[in-house]
Amino acid sequence: MRRHRTPWFTYPLAVFFAAFFLIPVIYAVMSAFKPVAELRLIVPTFFPRSLTLDNFRSAWNAVPHFPTVLFNTFLVAVSSTALAVTINTMSGYALAKFRFKGDTLILMIILATIMLPLEVIMVPIFRVLRFFGMYNSLWALIIPPAATPAGIFLMRQFLLTIPNDLIESARIDGASEWKIFYKIIVPNAKPAIATIAIFSFMWRWNDYIWPLIAISSPRKYTLQLAIATFQGQYQTDWSSLLATSAISMIPMLIIFLIFQRQFVQGTVETGMKG
Repeated sequence: MRRHRTPWFTYPLAVFFAAFFLIPVIYAVMSAFKPVAELRLIVPTFFPRSLTLDNFRSAWNAVPHFPTVLFNTFLVAVSSTALAVTINTMSGYALAKFRFKGDTLILMIILATIMLPLEVIMVPIFRVLRFFGMYNSLWALIIPPAATPAGIFLMRQFLLTIPNDLIESARIDGASEWKIFYKIIVPNAKPAIATIAIFSFMWRWNDYIWPLIAISSPRKYTLQLAIATFQGQYQTDWSSLLATSAISMIPMLIIFLIFQRQFVQGTVETGMKG
C-alpha cells in the first residue's frame, strides 16, 4: 500500500495562518504590560521595553465593583453552559434515537432557526424577559441561551454514530430510559459535550450585545460591558482596556488547553454520519 504524502507546502501554510492569527493576540497581551508612555509611541514596539503591572491596577480601580463583575461573568458563563449541555444533550438524544410523529419537521425548524441572527429575535426575547420580570437580572443572561439550535444539531449528529443495538441491549436488560441516557449516552457523548461546553462558555464569556440590552445596573455588569467602559466618545483608555482584555483571555485559553482533544474529536465525529 502506498503511503499518502503530504504536500510540501502544507506545513509552511499552516505556520503562516497560525502566525497570522496568533501575532495580534500576542501583541495585545504584550501591550497590556507596557507603560502608558510606550503605548503612545508613534512607532510601536512589539515587546515591552519595561514590564509593568500598573495597567492592571488602574483597570481594577477604574471599574466599579470589579470583583463582582468577574463573579457575574463566571456565574453566567458556567450556569448557561451547564444548562446548554443538559438541554442540548437531551434534545439531540431524542432526535437521534427516537422516532415519533413530526420529528423530521422539528429537526427542519431547528435547522432553519440556525440561520436567524440575534437581531431578528432580540426584541421578542426582550419582551418575554420583561413580562417575566427578569430584566436587569443575571437570569436574563443565563436562560435565553440555554438551548441552541447549533448545539442540538451537533449533538444529534454525534449520537447517530452510537449503535442502536447498544441501546436496545440495555432495554432488554431492563434499563430505564433515564439509566440508558446517563450510563450509555452521556459517557459516549463526552467529545460532543466538550465541544458544546467550549462553544457555549466562549459565547457567554465574550457576549456583549445581549448583556448591553438586558442589564442596566453596573453591579450586574459582565466583563465585556466593563471593558467597553474604557472606550469613550472622545478618548480611549488603552492601557486599562488592554489589561482587562488580557484578563478576559485567560479562562478561554485554560479551558481550550484542557479540552482540546475532546473538542477536536467532537467536531470531527459529528460529521461522520447524517
